[in-house]
Amino acid sequence: MRATAQAQPNIALIKYWGKRNVVLNLPAVDSLSVTLDALWTRTSVMFDERLQRDEFFLNEQVRPAMLSRVSQCLDSLPGWTGSRPFARVDSVCNFPVAAGLASSASAFAALVVAACSAAGVELEQLSQARLAGRASGSAARSLYGGFVELTAGDEFIDLHQLAEPSDWPLSVVVAVTETGPKAVGSGEAMQRSAETSPFYQNWLDKQGGDLDIARRAVADRDFASLAAIAEHNCLKMHSVMWASRPPLVYWNSVTMACMETIRRLQAIGHSVFFTIDAGPQLKAVCLPESEGAVIEALAATPGVRQIMTGGLGAGAHLMDSA
Repeated sequence: MRATAQAQPNIALIKYWGKRNVVLNLPAVDSLSVTLDALWTRTSVMFDERLQRDEFFLNEQVRPAMLSRVSQCLDSLPGWTGSRPFARVDSVCNFPVAAGLASSASAFAALVVAACSAAGVELEQLSQARLAGRASGSAARSLYGGFVELTAGDEFIDLHQLAEPSDWPLSVVVAVTETGPKAVGSGEAMQRSAETSPFYQNWLDKQGGDLDIARRAVADRDFASLAAIAEHNCLKMHSVMWASRPPLVYWNSVTMACMETIRRLQAIGHSVFFTIDAGPQLKAVCLPESEGAVIEALAATPGVRQIMTGGLGAGAHLMDSA
């Protein structure tokens, strides 16, 4: 009753911010994302009758604060009759955790795939995505590779892969501006925005139009259209956050400097755009021929602590089981 799975984080180009159902963890809006290849979380799950409680280790350290969400995810697997055996969960992540880099997305996607295998539960990809989405809204998208659209219903989510990673091989350069955890978690922040931001309803109303433009851009491989709508959608989401009370400002001065770096690259003709999630890290999406210039420029931006780069990757997958 042991299995290991790997999942990559995904970066939303058309963002999800807010929940229509907190209990079911259903997103308030639809979203469109790209799954990365170079960043990953590898999670091993071992169910063991000898254990007295669930155990969770992240990068070889006990993380009690995260244990309840892990246990709840394991409890949600179908097929348990009576109490389930306790589990030891070991997770390894090769990028900063809880820092606005979608670590929870890759973590819970990998957890669900590994746990299903370890428990002998056979579920189709969509059902696994829905389980992962109950634990972390963005985790559902990491079950799929390439370009992924998530449609939020009143009871369930649906997911569709719009393109394979090889269909449009874009590059993603991540500028890490802060490695520590963010002060306000995304779940709490979304609720604050929904309750207090005067821009929140407009955010909900206009999301469908943004998604239509992005979907067409992916189908047509129209980088300029995708760049324009992705940046616009990103800035709208952060405007909702900034107007919340108290305001939610995840950026720092280095984040702003990185945005200026991307603007300068755009001005001299490079095909690149930025997007920023609920954290201070900037993600630059570009055509492969501009990747070298983007890496060099962001690395030279004062205050950038680390550059991570890669392309688009596959969805969560099982590595081994026993």
